[in-house]
Amino acid sequence: MYSPVKLGLKYIRYWFTAANGKGHGVHPPFVYAFISQVLNDKRSFYCFNPIEQLRAKLKLNKTMLQLQDFGAGSRVHASYQRSVSAIAYSSLKPRKFARLLFRMVHYYQPDNIIELGTSLGITTCYLASANTQVPVITFEGAEAVANIARQHFSALGLNNIQLVPGNFDDTLPQTLQQINKPIAFAFVDGNHRKIPTIAYFNQLLEHCTDQSIFIFDDIHWSEEMEEAWAYIQAHEAVTLTIDLFYIGIVFFRKEQLVKQHFTIRF
Repeated sequence: MYSPVKLGLKYIRYWFTAANGKGHGVHPPFVYAFISQVLNDKRSFYCFNPIEQLRAKLKLNKTMLQLQDFGAGSRVHASYQRSVSAIAYSSLKPRKFARLLFRMVHYYQPDNIIELGTSLGITTCYLASANTQVPVITFEGAEAVANIARQHFSALGLNNIQLVPGNFDDTLPQTLQQINKPIAFAFVDGNHRKIPTIAYFNQLLEHCTDQSIFIFDDIHWSEEMEEAWAYIQAHEAVTLTIDLFYIGIVFFRKEQLVKQHFTIRF
């Protein structure tokens, strides 16, 4: 990963070179609608406070968990201990972006959702709360972390979540084979390296339509992730991408006759 200084410099450059988040100068109606109706939607929905209360409790939870490190392959390479609070501070998607994902599901109304990287389940709760009639399949490698996420799903009464534990290399292909419909919405927040990220993209791509939406986390986190993001942007199936620095959003709309990439301040 990039050093904090280098990442900070990249963010400053992004902030001053990105299109403003008000939609001015962004001409395609689809992108303008995304900015005005989704990105800048300031409403506070009913589920926001209960989910954030769970986040606050996690940040105070000093319970130690035994975790597995799957490393580059499909085998467990090592195990280590980490506190729940440490995981909460380092791994949970910030409220700003978790709520954006909620708004995207609320606005675009996908009929199924895939999440690679449950962590402690906060983002999963946002995704599942946006439409409780839509199934959310979420994948988590660490069983101890998955158990805490399950408690949150139960506490919020979210019965539309299926949590799949285990290594993504094994569980993702198996699960995709079992799903009998295309993937409408996917959030990839798992192994932050080039080759795995591209592999997840290509596997999901086999199950998408021109109306599917993919979101990739931490696209500028490292040189590898920037290379993975460049690969995704260049893919022939991709017609439109939106770079919000911390996440990248991918569309496959066939009515988008000319491939376009937007970097928008958020």
